[in-house]
Amino acid sequence: MTNSTAIPRTGETRLDLTFGNGPILTMDGPTASYVESVTVSGGRIAHVGSLSEARERHPDAEFRDLHGAALLPGFIDAHSHLSFAFELAGQVNVGAPPVGTCRDIADVVAALEEFRTTRSVPEGEWIIGYGYDQETLAENRHITKFDLDAHFPRHNVMLIHVSSHGAVLNSAALAWAGVDATTPTPEGGVISREPATGEPTGLLMETAYIFLVANKMPRADQEGRLQLLDAALQMYAAHGYTHAQDGFSTITDLDFYQAAAARGLLYLDVAALGSFLEFGDWAGNAKYPTGTYNGGVKIAGMKILQDGSPQGRTAYMSEPYLLGGPDGQQDWCGEPTTPFESFAAVVQKGVDAGVQLFVHANGDAAIDDVINALKLTGTTAADDRRSVVIHSQFQRPDQLADYARLGITPSYFTNHSYFWGDVHVANVGYPKAAFISPLKSAADAGLLASNHTDFAVTPLDPFFVLWTSMSRTTRSGRVLGPDERVDAYQALQAITTAAAYQMFEENRKGRIAEGLLADFVIVSADPTQVGIDEVKELHVLETIKEGVTIYRAEHPGAADHTSKTSAA
Repeated sequence: MTNSTAIPRTGETRLDLTFGNGPILTMDGPTASYVESVTVSGGRIAHVGSLSEARERHPDAEFRDLHGAALLPGFIDAHSHLSFAFELAGQVNVGAPPVGTCRDIADVVAALEEFRTTRSVPEGEWIIGYGYDQETLAENRHITKFDLDAHFPRHNVMLIHVSSHGAVLNSAALAWAGVDATTPTPEGGVISREPATGEPTGLLMETAYIFLVANKMPRADQEGRLQLLDAALQMYAAHGYTHAQDGFSTITDLDFYQAAAARGLLYLDVAALGSFLEFGDWAGNAKYPTGTYNGGVKIAGMKILQDGSPQGRTAYMSEPYLLGGPDGQQDWCGEPTTPFESFAAVVQKGVDAGVQLFVHANGDAAIDDVINALKLTGTTAADDRRSVVIHSQFQRPDQLADYARLGITPSYFTNHSYFWGDVHVANVGYPKAAFISPLKSAADAGLLASNHTDFAVTPLDPFFVLWTSMSRTTRSGRVLGPDERVDAYQALQAITTAAAYQMFEENRKGRIAEGLLADFVIVSADPTQVGIDEVKELHVLETIKEGVTIYRAEHPGAADHTSKTSAA
C-alpha cells in the first residue's frame, strides 16, 4: 500500500511509464479491444499502441512489466456513500453471510456484546451495528427494542438497516431521540408501534429515521474525519476505484471535502452529490461551484430522494406488496418521500439552476414521478442533461422508452439480485422481480447504464458487481431474470465507460485512449477471459491514479517491477 502523502495533487513531477507484457483492455469501443502497450506522461495517457512505437516515442519512460496481469481503466464508482466509510470504524458488522456472520437474533446480540466489551463502551454511550437485515434472520422478523433492552438497558443501541433507510433502536436510544407514543409519524416515514398503545417498538424507516435520528447523531468533527480520510480512500483504491462518489452530501460534508482538497489529501476523484434539502444553501453559491474539479473534488449535482428500499418494503410501487408493509400495513404500495407537487418543484429548481439531477427512485411509481416531473420541465434527450435515476430497480419495460426520450440515464444495482432477489420474489412476485436492474433491456433501448454497489449497503467489490450482472443468481441459487444477464464486456462498461458518461467525464476517464487521465487498475486476470463464477474470484493487484500508484496489494508477483523501456 502506498503512502497517500506522496500522491501528487499539487504539481509534483510524475515519472513517464510504459506498461506492457499483459492484456491491456482499452474499453474503447463497443467490443473488447487490446493494445500491446500504454505510455503515461504527466499523468495522462501519451501513447496507446505497439511497444516498439512506445520505445521510439518515449525512450526514457520506465517499463512496467505486467507479468501477464490485465491492465484496465480505473473503475468508476457510479454510486456509493464515501462518507459512510468514516462511520464504519466506530460500528460493528451485524450483517448476514457473506458480508457478516449473523444468522439470527442471538448472533446480532452477541456481536453487539463483543463490541461493547472489546471497545469498553461506557453506559450511556452508543453501540451501533451496520448491515442489519431482518430478511436474513432465522426468526424472519424485525428485531425490536425488547430484544435489545434485555441485554443493553443502559446503552444507546441502534441497528442500521442494510438499506441505510432505517434502523432499530432500543428504549434508551428512542428516549435519546425523543420518540415515544406521542411522536407523530413524519410524512413519508414509518414508526413501528404497539397496536394497543402506540408505543414505538424500535423500527423507524425513511423520513422517521432521517429526521428523528440520523440527522441528530453525533459525528466526528472535520479534523477527526480528516484523520480517517486516508483509510476511507484506501477502501476504494484497494478495489480498483480511481473515482468515488459521496451520494448524499450535506453542507458539512461539502465543507469537509473542500478542506481535504485544500490540503491535497484527495488522491481519488471524489464526486459529491449535494443534498436537495440544502439546495438553496449551496446551489448558486460561489463557495460551492458545481461541475468542475477543485483539488480532486467536484459537486456533481443534486441528490433527491423520492422513495425508500424494496427490501425494506418502502420503495414506492404502483401495485401493493404481496406481503404488506413493514409495520403490517395492508394494500401497501410504499410512499413517496415527498408529494409529487413538492418533488416536481425541486426538480424544476435543479433544471433552472443548470444542476445535474441524481434521483433515488427504486419503485416504478417513484420512477413515474421522476418521468412526469422532467416532462413538466420540458426537458428532452436533446438537452443532454443526463439526469440520473439512481437504483432504478423496479423499472417497468415501458419506462425505458421514457428514459430514452427524456435523456435519463439509469444507475442500476444488480447486487440486489443476489442479496435480496429471493426477498423481491416474495414481495412482488417473480415477473416483476426478474426485471430488476434490467441492464440488457436498457442497452437494447439505447441507454448507457452504470452499475454500482451503494456502499455501505453492499461491499465495494467490483468483481462481485460484474458477477451479479452476468449471473443474476440469488442467495438460493435461482437465476433471477436470465434475459437481463450481460456478458463480461458489457458488465465492465457499466463501471467504466457508461459510468464516466453519466458524470459528463467520457472525455476524461473510463477508457484507455490518448489524452485521457492515466487512471488504471491492474487485475489478476482479464475479466472477459475467465468463466462467470471465476470473475468474482479476481482481485486487484494495483490501482494507479494519473500515473501514480495509490494502492498495491501485498501479493507475490504483483506488477511492481520497473526498468527502462529501452532495456526491456
